[in-house]
Amino acid sequence: MIGAGLAALLSHWRRHRLQLAMLLIGLCLATALWSGVQAINAEARASYDRAAALLGQDRFATLVPSGGRDIAEETYIALRRAGWRVAPIIEGEWRAGGRRLHLVGIDPVSMPAGTTASMPGTADDLLAFITPPGLVHVAPATLAELDEAGTPPLRADPGLLPGTALADIGIAQQLLDRPGRLTRLIVLPDQPAGRPALDDVASGLTLRPPDGGTDIGRLTESFHLNLTAFGFLAFIVGLFIVYSAIGLAFEQRRPTFRILRALGLTARMLVALVLAELLVFSLAAGLAGLALGFVVASLLMPGVAGTLNALYGAAVDGTLSLRPQWIASGLAISVGGTLLSAGGSLWRISRLPPLASGRPRAWARTSRRMLAVQSGVALALLAAAGLLALAGEGLPAGFAVLAFLLLGAALLWPGVLDAALGLAERWSTGVRTQWFWADTRQQIPGLALAFMALMLAFSANVGVSTMVASFRTTFTGWLDQRLASELYVTARNEDEARAVSVWLAARADAVLPMVDVAADLGGQPGQIYGVADHATYRDRWPLLDAMPDAWDRVRAGDGLLVNEQLYRRNGLRLGERLTLPDGLAPEIVGVYSDYGNPSGQAMIGIGLFTRYFPGTPVLRFGVRAPPDTVPALRQGLETTFGLGPANVTDQASIKARSLAIFEQTFAVTAALNVLTLGVAGIALFASMTTLSGMRLPQLAPVWAMGFTRASLAGLELLKTVLLVVATLLLAIPVGVALAWVLLAIVNVEAFGWRLPLRLFPRDWMMLAGFAVAAALVAAALPLVRLSRVAPADLLKVFAHER
Repeated sequence: MIGAGLAALLSHWRRHRLQLAMLLIGLCLATALWSGVQAINAEARASYDRAAALLGQDRFATLVPSGGRDIAEETYIALRRAGWRVAPIIEGEWRAGGRRLHLVGIDPVSMPAGTTASMPGTADDLLAFITPPGLVHVAPATLAELDEAGTPPLRADPGLLPGTALADIGIAQQLLDRPGRLTRLIVLPDQPAGRPALDDVASGLTLRPPDGGTDIGRLTESFHLNLTAFGFLAFIVGLFIVYSAIGLAFEQRRPTFRILRALGLTARMLVALVLAELLVFSLAAGLAGLALGFVVASLLMPGVAGTLNALYGAAVDGTLSLRPQWIASGLAISVGGTLLSAGGSLWRISRLPPLASGRPRAWARTSRRMLAVQSGVALALLAAAGLLALAGEGLPAGFAVLAFLLLGAALLWPGVLDAALGLAERWSTGVRTQWFWADTRQQIPGLALAFMALMLAFSANVGVSTMVASFRTTFTGWLDQRLASELYVTARNEDEARAVSVWLAARADAVLPMVDVAADLGGQPGQIYGVADHATYRDRWPLLDAMPDAWDRVRAGDGLLVNEQLYRRNGLRLGERLTLPDGLAPEIVGVYSDYGNPSGQAMIGIGLFTRYFPGTPVLRFGVRAPPDTVPALRQGLETTFGLGPANVTDQASIKARSLAIFEQTFAVTAALNVLTLGVAGIALFASMTTLSGMRLPQLAPVWAMGFTRASLAGLELLKTVLLVVATLLLAIPVGVALAWVLLAIVNVEAFGWRLPLRLFPRDWMMLAGFAVAAALVAAALPLVRLSRVAPADLLKVFAHER
């Protein structure tokens, strides 16, 4: 009996191969998008771990300067003589062969064994590594891109990340032009007993514990959470295809279920057989989805790597590896999604009496009760989203608001549509019109899931496109304010900087020094900038809130400005004092916008900066000059000092590069949006194609009463357009609400800054046009079939037991 029952169930898929294809495609696409995002996240996190393990950041404590300045070699020597077992490190940006590399200098003798920094394996290798001109290790991909002219000998090292270079500490100091300076010290394990306290030897250093989570990993967590949210949204939309296909298959197999139950197959065994077939389908589609997800992730990975590097300075390998965690995650979510999609239908089969499943009215009553329950759940989700938006805190709460908002709106939509169509049916007067609304209402259970998927995808597209467009508009205006200087010059050393400053002072309107140091601000890594007292800042610097005499207080040295990130993250207020390194505690007199930067910043007057951070090299300048003199200034800097494009940049170039980074940042988001909308179109096609065969019993009597096949096809087309337009009209306010949550909650929690919400109806109309076109394409095949159905097939309906 079990074998016969399984054969009977599988015979359905042999007769409905397109429906089986839609089920497998939906599950494959859902798994592919989810596993692709997980593969990208896993690869990025693996890169963070490799970067941290390079110098033992994940295992060893480090000594860092309390004030954010470099460490003098004399301090390191004093610690070693006092018995402290430490290893010196220097890090910085190095230009090599036309590329910027993150150069790390190490002492190969004192480096602890727990690090993955490549140690020369033989005496000859060690001698080449430490003897000038030294031997610099880089990743193979980086080596292939570098022009080795003018650089020390380079060697490929597969253990390094792209954009990272490793050299002996003495060689690195020369390349970075920082002789006698160190960035930090690694504290080795098994320190000798009785060594003096740190404050007695080096009071200017702070002991930082091992970074188990890695700073860069925490900094980019919001980015990966955002990717995960999009992957899950795409999975949910794809799952609607599976849900719809499984639900329609149950609809079509009601007579089969009735016959099997009548022949003695128990409800438990019937459910078990259906589960077995679905598990086979989910595993097969899951494996195919993993392969497709690997391809999708491989195409998106270079863009993600570029985004992480541009936004966070994170070196991420642009290639992809097969990792067990995302493979297991993909298979688990494929099987789990299938079981979730089939849960409602299996529950109804197990609860209905043996012969009730063959009665359409009994099945419809069960579906109507499920619709009421679904609407109740939707209202609860929307209420929870509102409460979390008002009282929730933290990034998880922000994403929970997004999830509850989207799912609540999607689940509420069938109930709202059913009620609206019921009203239209009651208010209609003509027989044809009344039948049209009643027939449309009858199709809601079959088409609801497809339109829910369309609403989810369109809402996400509206929300994300509104957020990105708001960001682009605000960011462009902000760049116009921040990039006030006509020219930006970077000298290669302090002597050259002084000479360049004198040369420019005689030829430009103003030469504004740009200097900063790294420092802990509010318990987190940040930067302190020294700012000159000039009209450029007073007139052009974008302040969100400030005291009336803010710039005068900054110039006098008793006030400072902080960026929005630091201000929001630490709950600061104007008039409050912010404690800086070395006991400095100016009063907060203003807050400035700092879009695109996740770290905290503070700005103090250049005089106060020089007094508290002496010896900090001033190598960068903003040059104010008439625009028509800029080409001559660039030419003079190149002729007199040999400063090329890498050291002299005009305002337009920086703005263009910043906007290019911006566009790259959202390239992955745009790709996921397109994929999500495409999956929704497939869901609609799957539902309409499957329903077209089931529609004959409803359409045949109407045809027999005088409707032509062409008029029936036209009414079906009108019905599709009306349902799509109604779905889009609801999706637009949901999408705007989604954009508000992204800008006002998620963005603030993730980055610390808030953007104004701007509306772009033209973009919505374009998206709506694409969605309607996709719906018409999805409806084309079923409508063509309906217009060409043979009269004999319509007459056969009256001979069947329907």
